[in-house]
Amino acid sequence: MQGIWTTERIRAAEDRLLAVTPDGELMRRAAFGLAVHAAEMLAEHTGSVSGRRVTLLVGSGNNGGDALWAGAFLRRRNVAVSAILLKPERAHGAGLAALKRSGGKVVSVEDGPQWIRRADLVLDGIVGISARGPLRADAAALLEHVSSPVLAVDLPSGVDPDTGAVDGPAVVADRTVTFGALKPVHALAPASCGEIALVDIGLSLSDPDLRRLDTADVAAAWPVPGPGDDKYSQGVVGVAAGSATYPGAAVLAAGAAALATSGLVRYAGHAADVVRGRWPEVVATGSVTDAGRVQAWVVGPGIGTGNEGRDVLRFVLGRGVPVCADADATTIIARSPDVLDARDPDTPLVLTPHAGEFERLMGSPPGADRVAAARSAARKYDAVVLLKGHCTVVAAPDGRALVNTPRGSWLATAGSGDVLSGLVGALLAAGLDPWLAAGAAAHVHSLAGSLAADGAPTSASGILAAVPAALRSLLSPAS
Repeated sequence: MQGIWTTERIRAAEDRLLAVTPDGELMRRAAFGLAVHAAEMLAEHTGSVSGRRVTLLVGSGNNGGDALWAGAFLRRRNVAVSAILLKPERAHGAGLAALKRSGGKVVSVEDGPQWIRRADLVLDGIVGISARGPLRADAAALLEHVSSPVLAVDLPSGVDPDTGAVDGPAVVADRTVTFGALKPVHALAPASCGEIALVDIGLSLSDPDLRRLDTADVAAAWPVPGPGDDKYSQGVVGVAAGSATYPGAAVLAAGAAALATSGLVRYAGHAADVVRGRWPEVVATGSVTDAGRVQAWVVGPGIGTGNEGRDVLRFVLGRGVPVCADADATTIIARSPDVLDARDPDTPLVLTPHAGEFERLMGSPPGADRVAAARSAARKYDAVVLLKGHCTVVAAPDGRALVNTPRGSWLATAGSGDVLSGLVGALLAAGLDPWLAAGAAAHVHSLAGSLAADGAPTSASGILAAVPAALRSLLSPAS
């Protein structure tokens, strides 16, 4: 599980390390790692390093110093380095002196565009993790001339380091080299950061503020049948979804639950005949009162928000088993919060809102800080909240939070959320911690979306069909 720390804690850790490190050593250590990645990118994109051209975009502060020192190291490999100083009077003194000693060239902002257009690689060292807000006009104007790959120092300038928000002109990097530890921006703004590379500089940090599950975490958590398992021990999940008019949600959610584990799926609702026809292994009935015993419920996709939907949700919440409440169920909770009175406070609840549903639940949209928003909702509803979006955030009432960084934007299609809710429900029925169940389901969901798309838009049905392949790649990576 990858740890992610806020910039405040990163700065405090850096200060502690700086206090016991010879002056300048930490920056040179970071800059050397940056130069190694710059050389690697040059080789990848041009086939060579020696004789190539790199332009540094240098602001004030340590990120600019990192870029200048990296330029000095690149000169040792016969790379032509030019540095555009956006604030010459505030440029890092030691880094600038090192670049000049190495034969690097310093150019003005006015002459900068021609050097940017000639570059084989541009290093973004404009601002660091203390900066907030979009780029200023002079820096933004320089970016208009960039056509070569961009390597960002620590984070892409103009992107908020703690939320990943972009509110104006900002760098879009092909690769971001960060130092010591991952920051929230690296998980929450993948489109801005590009590939992430971490250079160890010896920081000492305790429990992270945010986590990201890796493949090994999800594979270890995913229920796999053993010699003593049967359909009941693998988890029995109930699905209350869809309607006679709109049966698709029922087919997708029930199908995802069936494909997620080798347990048993019970469907209850008006789409019973359609579900049974598509998934003969699902035990289907017309009413939740006739569904039989389950170990978790998925409720909400396509059930409607009227009286019947409220009755279904209230019944499910009163069964004393974990519940994944999705789609219409979140709207019912927002409009009629008294339905939650049916829930035993000790019974796990997972809410899976998109931004619009979140606004109904909380009275305001998630805003730029989606991690804080998800945590706030988790506390309010005493539930795990899976906040959908380009990056999915999962927060627990106790403050734990994780983010799932997607593989593209292929999940932005109708019905995709129904597949996700079925995966969450299956894992809840198998007994996983609700926070981990939501995070693991989001991970497999995004992997299935990537496999289904294969570089082109796909449908929710395509994502559902790719779930077995996603699980095979997860559970048998060598196959």
